[in-house]
Amino acid sequence: MDIKKRFYLILASIFLIVVLGSVGYYLLFQGKAKLIDCLFMTVISLTTVGYGEIVAVTGNPAAQVFTMVLITFGMGIILYGIGTLTAILIEGELNDILRKRKMQKAIQKLTNHYILCGGGETGRPLLAELGKSQEPIMLIESDKNKIDLALGVVPDLLYILGDATDDDNLIKAGIRNASGIIITTPWDRDNLYITMTARMLNPKIRIVTRMTDPKIEPKLRKAGANSVVSPNFIGALRMASEMIRPTAVDFLDQMLRSGDGNLRIHELKIHSHSPLAGKTILESGLKNKFDLLVLGAKDTAGNIQFNPPPNQVMDQNTTFIIMGDIRNIKKIRDIS
Repeated sequence: MDIKKRFYLILASIFLIVVLGSVGYYLLFQGKAKLIDCLFMTVISLTTVGYGEIVAVTGNPAAQVFTMVLITFGMGIILYGIGTLTAILIEGELNDILRKRKMQKAIQKLTNHYILCGGGETGRPLLAELGKSQEPIMLIESDKNKIDLALGVVPDLLYILGDATDDDNLIKAGIRNASGIIITTPWDRDNLYITMTARMLNPKIRIVTRMTDPKIEPKLRKAGANSVVSPNFIGALRMASEMIRPTAVDFLDQMLRSGDGNLRIHELKIHSHSPLAGKTILESGLKNKFDLLVLGAKDTAGNIQFNPPPNQVMDQNTTFIIMGDIRNIKKIRDIS
């Protein structure tokens, strides 16, 4: 049973026994005793304080029997409640300690993961997408309520309850071993500080940060941000696309929200040690073996070629834009 439900059940049981005791005394004395005296008698009986009989129980067999039954069962309920509450506290603290230790060990083992700073309205959809893409992700968030909401999106999410502007929290999140950090806090000054700190702690990390005021973009880029995103600007572009190219937008939406949610457009970078290096697109098996479409290729100079031919050689450090099932994408990325 949920801890809250157990707690409420105990309180309800104690309240019920007090009410039954008070009403029982009131009925036994046929209204001659005041209701407050009946309540007081019930409380001192259950707590065994021993102030004396507020109502005349001695000499009244029915009242004496009722008092014995009340004390026997009432004390049993109260003792059970106290024991259960103690167990809940100990169990809760123990589970919390074990959970934190387990999470800390899991965080320490993370490499090439992504750190998300901020689990609010922007952060939760990000978590959902990264989770569907099977990317290792962990959250830094100072609001416990937002963490609970994030856990509803990604149940096994690793997180740190704390401020992302604190260097120690970034270090605990494994920023030195991370591939990227996404900064989504609603305040530009915090985003700027986190960007600068992240770049200092890991010069090679990819930094994507949110921006509210366009004037701060140059500062964010000088601080080390690889990409700066304005939700307002992106939202405006989306609204324009919905107006002038609704079918194309609908295609992308259905791709992202397909039946099992596994169809994605991703990138595949060919490293020098990759078994795909030097092979043609046809020889790589992207289409026949992994059922992936190659939409484009970006060379080291930054030039993008759309729909490269099957006989194009997959040179090292070239990045290909591919589309397909995320599980097949993950397989090909693991060997590239």
